[in-house]
Amino acid sequence: MIQSETLELLEWHRLCQHLATFAATKLGATAARHLKIPDSQSQSEQLLQQTKEVYQLESRLTTGLSFEGIQDIGDSLERAERSGILTGDELLAIATTLAGARNLRRVIDNQEDLPILTDLVADLRTYPELEQEIHRCIDERAQVTDRASQKLGEIRTDLRRLRSQITQKLQNILQAKSGAVQEQLITQRSDRFVIPVKAPQKDAIPGIVHDTSTSGATLYVEPNSIVPLGNQLRQIIRKEQAEEEAVRRVLTELVAAVKPDLERLLAIATTLDLATARSRYSFWLGANPPRFIQRKDNEIITLRNLRHPLLVWQEQHEQGQPVVPVDLLISPQIRVVTITGPNTGGKTVTLKTLGLAALMAKVGLFVPAREPVEIPWFDKVLADIGDEQSLQQSLSTFSGHIRRISRILEALGSGEAEGELPTSNSALVLLDEVGAGTDPVEGSALAIALLQYLANHAQLTIATTHFGELKALKYEDERFENASVEFDESTLSPTYRLLWGIPGRSNALTIALRLGLKPEVVEEAKTQVGEATDEVNQVIAGLEAQRRRQETKAAEAQSLLQQAERLYKEVSAKAASLEERESSLRASQEVAVQQAIAQAKGEIAQVIRRLQKGTPTAQEAQQATNALNQIGQLYQPAVPAKPKAGFMPKVGDRLRVPKLGQIAEVITAPNEDRELSVRFGLMKMTVKLQDVESLDGQKPEPVIKPKPAPVAVTPPPQSVPEIRTSQNTIDLRGKRVADAEYILDKAISEATGPVWIIHGYGTGKLRQGVHAFLQQHSRVNNYEPAEQADGGTGVTVAHIK
Repeated sequence: MIQSETLELLEWHRLCQHLATFAATKLGATAARHLKIPDSQSQSEQLLQQTKEVYQLESRLTTGLSFEGIQDIGDSLERAERSGILTGDELLAIATTLAGARNLRRVIDNQEDLPILTDLVADLRTYPELEQEIHRCIDERAQVTDRASQKLGEIRTDLRRLRSQITQKLQNILQAKSGAVQEQLITQRSDRFVIPVKAPQKDAIPGIVHDTSTSGATLYVEPNSIVPLGNQLRQIIRKEQAEEEAVRRVLTELVAAVKPDLERLLAIATTLDLATARSRYSFWLGANPPRFIQRKDNEIITLRNLRHPLLVWQEQHEQGQPVVPVDLLISPQIRVVTITGPNTGGKTVTLKTLGLAALMAKVGLFVPAREPVEIPWFDKVLADIGDEQSLQQSLSTFSGHIRRISRILEALGSGEAEGELPTSNSALVLLDEVGAGTDPVEGSALAIALLQYLANHAQLTIATTHFGELKALKYEDERFENASVEFDESTLSPTYRLLWGIPGRSNALTIALRLGLKPEVVEEAKTQVGEATDEVNQVIAGLEAQRRRQETKAAEAQSLLQQAERLYKEVSAKAASLEERESSLRASQEVAVQQAIAQAKGEIAQVIRRLQKGTPTAQEAQQATNALNQIGQLYQPAVPAKPKAGFMPKVGDRLRVPKLGQIAEVITAPNEDRELSVRFGLMKMTVKLQDVESLDGQKPEPVIKPKPAPVAVTPPPQSVPEIRTSQNTIDLRGKRVADAEYILDKAISEATGPVWIIHGYGTGKLRQGVHAFLQQHSRVNNYEPAEQADGGTGVTVAHIK
């Protein structure tokens, strides 16, 4: 009961309604509105994998996964099993559903790396022969076709012949009695062919009157001469209906024979549609896939920039306020977090956001937070949020809270030994205004006892409160942590930001003074509060100011980093432009050379043809030789002057690196290995002495190595153990691959030992990009996953040459 109450308090049904709008079929929308929450972590991981694979599949397809033709045929299958005869529309819906399911399976089978979806559709039977038989017997208007049976074809031939006879006779009557009829028209009343006759002239055309116009001026008469034909027509129509029913009965029996497989098909299609709805909803939210962690393995709950999904919907579709995200980073030893601060500051929203995030991860949805998203799998999410005051049950606010908290404790069970988390219970408990609604002293004592109990019996408890005594629990028990919602005193309004490690301070007196309460009343209240409380508030205010200064410095550092990245991109773009220009010039030069060679060959051929005409004389031979010499001088490229030797670069000199097409500055002089360090723009690199030249084209003079003096042999030093520090660790989580490569290159170029690279788990794209970069980097000897204590496969260790 308490778990269903929790879903109601968290407005889970609203989220399910939003999810249902992304479903493609009626069955999928129904399943989304009544979303079942899994009972085991393996089921949740299976659902998450389905969502990931659909997300991956739809990113490859141009039009997304199509569920066209799939309909809710469940009721039709039930009627078929009970020997009911299906209508043409129902049979046609079954045929289109079979075709739609077959198309789904074909799309999935044609893709690679989709093991969960491939396994899901592996046993899907779509019965193409049943689909073909239905289409043979039922046309697109859901009518039985003439080809459905030979007898039906003969009956309809007789019907067409008889209708033609009746029509011909009625046409003759209309022409013969044109004065008695209202208009030249043949129509039907109750399956009988009639003609409109003027009421005063009814005796001119004797017959059966089947209908009368509203005014009574027209009678619809079936002439006596065609009554026998009409009776015969009705009998044949009855035969037609019986034969159509026989055809549909046969098709219904075929459907009933494979009912279990069709129900299985329907379930698979619904599962796929639900997974697609989860994927599309997650994409719309800008959410990321969660990873379930084990807090006993010292893994931290990581939810950065976590947004309330219902508020995101409200912002996008209902012109709501912009959503302010919260950061939740909870260490593994923390069992209870108390959130303090003013009313309307966002405490309750934080509770609901975390509760919805836990439920979304359980049902296979991505969580609207920045990557990486790491959260435990909670077997229960239990909440006491809001006021359960009831006049009918004579319940006060306090009584309502206690009733609900009692149900929460019953759901948790008795637990294990003191201080140990029950192995069968990893619950998330959310308490709003714990201990409120009664005497402050007793309420505070009750809240402290309750939170200490929950620290022993629940995996994580988040509680909001106004009691100052609860702030001190952090300093008495390491399992407790403080947080607060920020309040801007200058505007007397909350910022909705969550601050960790700092308890909230009372702002009631400040707000009262700003709102116009007499200063002497506020001063008297301050004396009643006492100096100790005032000092605590001053300390908290100092901590808040220090946090704001740190955030300002962090923002400035981020701005500088972005500026450096922008400059790096500009330099890279200019370098690429120069390389492209040089390549274009080389190509144009090659074209010009080829054209010159072709022209020279043509002129030489003309000289040869002149010599071949008649007997050449010595004078003509000399003239041909002179012509060839002129052609050679005209087209033969000039020999470039040899560069002068004797140049030796020094620190601070500017020189040219021809291979890179760059002008660089010398940072370090050439060493014994004929290598020197240069810098161009933001880039530093080591080049060979023979690969540089002066700005005027001089090549460096050779370095004469002095004869090495004999050196006493000393034993090699002991290898320095590889120790991870903050200096050789870089955190790339949340970065794009392009930005990560720039940071990696800078860190590796400055490193003197191994580098620990934190990239997290996530979708794996960042890890793949890091590994690809390390594999081609010249300074990286090899790389491997870190030890489990250092992050396992979420961290890569690069060994530098």
